[in-house]
Amino acid sequence: MDREERIRRRAHEIWEREGRPEGRQQEHWDRAVQEIESEGSEAERGPVAPDPAVGVGSDPAANRPGG
Repeated sequence: MDREERIRRRAHEIWEREGRPEGRQQEHWDRAVQEIESEGSEAERGPVAPDPAVGVGSDPAANRPGG
């Protein structure tokens, strides 16, 4: 699916979620563009790896004096 079609579909989803208001086509289109571009940026960065410094089950309070 090309970019414009993805934007069109997302704008339609936004319009429906907001109760199909009249006269807000440009607002919905602009928001759809932002969402699609944001998704593209996230996909280009790849998955987020967990921070290796944070251990499973670690308790930060246990590392404080008196904790």
